[in-house]
Amino acid sequence: MNPMPGATQHQENLNLTLAQRSNLWPLTARGYASWRAESLRLLGARGYSLEREAALFRALCAPQPGQRWLDAGTSAGFYAGVLARAGAEVLAADFSAPMLREAQRREPGPQIEWRQLNLEASGLLGGHFDGVTVGATLNETHDPARLLRELTRLTRPGGQLWLMYVRRTAGPLQHLLARPALGGLTFPDPAWVSRQVPELTLAAGLSVGAIRFERFVKDAS
Repeated sequence: MNPMPGATQHQENLNLTLAQRSNLWPLTARGYASWRAESLRLLGARGYSLEREAALFRALCAPQPGQRWLDAGTSAGFYAGVLARAGAEVLAADFSAPMLREAQRREPGPQIEWRQLNLEASGLLGGHFDGVTVGATLNETHDPARLLRELTRLTRPGGQLWLMYVRRTAGPLQHLLARPALGGLTFPDPAWVSRQVPELTLAAGLSVGAIRFERFVKDAS
């Protein structure tokens, strides 16, 4: 596992939301995969298992052997594992060392490189990745607009960005969880997400309960 590079990355981590800070706890990392498996049901997507989520991703994004993918905010490594089994080369990044250790334990394949990064300001080479996956990180990050700009920069022309996030429903629970003291979560509206990525075109979108799946393609020019 690579160490978090540089003072700039350290400074970025001072702005973590409460939800992000909780991911630094080893206990959270150990329980995250179980929570992720139940989260779809709890968020209104009853009957929509992780297997169905993986199948949807493969059908819409069709990752290929030899492609370079970034799993942004890998957590327990769900999308990193799906990509590696499709033959892609994966950089799985997360700011949490305990999450990376848990993910590496669950997905030990040699096609995955694990790296500790805050992806709002990654320092990675622009236009390097054929595809980028984001599984719920958009809800937890300190500045979701900045994260989307950075992931757009990292995607090559003609490449794709896959998002899974909890969309805005304007419910009272979301209102509470958006408070900094109760998590500082963000619940984006799909139209807002599209406005943050003007270089990308929405190619597919599906709402299942409060969950939103989107595939964007970056303009080739």
